[in-house]
Amino acid sequence: MMKKLNVLLAVLALVFSAMASVPAFAAAATADGKETAVERGGVRKPLNLAVLVQDDLIGRVGNELKVTGDFIRTLPAGSRVMVGYITAGSLQVRQPFTSDLRQAAKSLRIPVASNAATSFNPYVEVIEALRHFDELEGQGTNPNALLLISDGLDTSRGFDYSSALNSPDLLRAVREAKRREVAVYSFYAPSVGLTSSNRVAASLGQGALNRLSEGTGGRAFYQGTSFVSFDPYFKRLRRALNEQYAPIS
Repeated sequence: MMKKLNVLLAVLALVFSAMASVPAFAAAATADGKETAVERGGVRKPLNLAVLVQDDLIGRVGNELKVTGDFIRTLPAGSRVMVGYITAGSLQVRQPFTSDLRQAAKSLRIPVASNAATSFNPYVEVIEALRHFDELEGQGTNPNALLLISDGLDTSRGFDYSSALNSPDLLRAVREAKRREVAVYSFYAPSVGLTSSNRVAASLGQGALNRLSEGTGGRAFYQGTSFVSFDPYFKRLRRALNEQYAPIS
């Protein structure tokens, strides 16, 4: 009984923590509706960027292809982009790293949005994607970043606070990203599975994404347990990238 009570208290603490973090991201993303000069100007420094999309996210994520493609196309010249999908326990690379930003944006497709594409553990595929950065060694000095669009939930070792936030694969992904100097940024979106109907599952997934991003020098973006649009996320992402890699002196 005491063990179950402790687990329940831990989950409730995570839920309240996730809810408390919403205003920081939401207010910063929407504020008074005005963009800063940095946000209007776009990303200033060329990047090596891998974009990973979880394939079983809800259908509304497909409506965000345009803004995602626009972000890729408007990266500065000299950037290299890879596009991949986490689907049914494997990584599908739609576009290997390329400096053709239009081609990279064109390789985006609507997620399958089906349980048939569910991966019990997105972090195994994150680790696999990180290995592709090895191909860029000796090809310039672009900073490395990975954008993960996912619900963040790892149920491969159970459904509780400890399993979700201390997943061995999540912790390994953090180590592999740090070793390769890849900052992981993440956008939360619910999947067609647990996170679309279970608030605790959504909070656990957001907590895991936050641990991955904070542990690698990136940032996690989410607003409540659902999402309306990626537009405010991309505005904040541009600002975060510029603050980290191209600050105005």
